[in-house]
Amino acid sequence: MKARRFFRSFLFAAEGIRTALKHEQNIRFHILAAVVVVAAGLLTGLSLLEWLVVIGLIGGMMALEMVNSAIERVVDLATSELHPLAKQAKDMAAGAVLVFAVASAIIGLLIFLPKWF
Repeated sequence: MKARRFFRSFLFAAEGIRTALKHEQNIRFHILAAVVVVAAGLLTGLSLLEWLVVIGLIGGMMALEMVNSAIERVVDLATSELHPLAKQAKDMAAGAVLVFAVASAIIGLLIFLPKWF
């Protein structure tokens, strides 16, 4: 039954989120940062468009962090030795998270600073 498989996929996705929350310190840090940003947004009175950007950045950051964690686990599963390609794959995935985090911070500053000063 296709509908049953479709709805079961949500259970698998929820389990993935639970696993990330339980085992990944960086995800917990990003959630804390998201709570701070949402609180600041509520206190600042963001426009609808600004909220759309902030929510998109928060969702993108969480998703990218989980993809990074998944890549790290797959690489660890594929090899237990310190292979240069394994290191490069893990470093590039972590680098992608850093690039998105820096871009998100800059966008956040562009949204919030004009409202505060």
